[in-house]
Amino acid sequence: MPGTGFPLVQAILSLNGVDATKKRVIVLVMSKNNADTSLRVSNSIRHHEIDVGRGAYTSGACLAPYLKAFSVDLFLSASQEDVQDATNAGFAAGLIYPYQCVPGEMEEGLRIAFDGDAVLFSGDSEKVYQEKGLTAFLQHEEDHAHEPLADGPFAKLFRTLAALQRQGDQGEKALIRTALVTARNSPADERVIRTLRAWRVRVDEVFFMGGAEKAPVLEAFRPHIFFDDQDVHCLPASGVVLTARVFSPAQPAKQTTFSFEIAQTSSATSETVVAPNEKKSVGGIPAIIIPIREDTQLKSS
Repeated sequence: MPGTGFPLVQAILSLNGVDATKKRVIVLVMSKNNADTSLRVSNSIRHHEIDVGRGAYTSGACLAPYLKAFSVDLFLSASQEDVQDATNAGFAAGLIYPYQCVPGEMEEGLRIAFDGDAVLFSGDSEKVYQEKGLTAFLQHEEDHAHEPLADGPFAKLFRTLAALQRQGDQGEKALIRTALVTARNSPADERVIRTLRAWRVRVDEVFFMGGAEKAPVLEAFRPHIFFDDQDVHCLPASGVVLTARVFSPAQPAKQTTFSFEIAQTSSATSETVVAPNEKKSVGGIPAIIIPIREDTQLKSS
């Protein structure tokens, strides 16, 4: 059955259009399962008629060393360990939260929403806020308003999407729409706008929330996925849209209210499964990695 990331994969692949010889995006399935397991995955891909032809199965070995080999731009997984490894290796990576997608609720094309600090931009300004408080943060951003923010872990991916947007602007219907949903407000908003100008990228919608809840705005924008670095934002957002948490490099992520590592291993199949009664809480060409896991509670009809 289609899993949590299935609608996202469909939206990503829709960017390729009908001409199979002119692919803009490639989706790769990567799994710690073994080669025998890949047969069921391949058969399922053919059954659902999605254009995912590449796969990597490591029989338990770490996935991160193979990301460079496949020129990956984005790595998504329900495994906190794998996401941290990918982040430490320098790749844009996100931990997928459980989400029940309603079939047919998305519009045509690909819609992606991003947080700002520690996602699109570096976490330097956020560090000022954490160490010195809101007043010092606002003063710091006002003083540095004309200085572009440094790149964050998703800056490269964002520029890649912007390049695909420009291709679509050349006579085709725009199929990518992006949004920035940040807790910043005035006067810290000016530096963000000037940074985006310096990057020469287009953001279709920008929301300066000023500490307000992000979930209602995300529900209105209806992205296929939203990226944020804080559980306090990801958890409520995951109730309305597919959400992925971004980790800091070389820094073990804290177990808060979610964990995908509560699993049992079936010796007969070497597949990772979750006990039905066990509660799980929420804790080149562009390439997107969607690792396969047999977590039954992530599956949706």
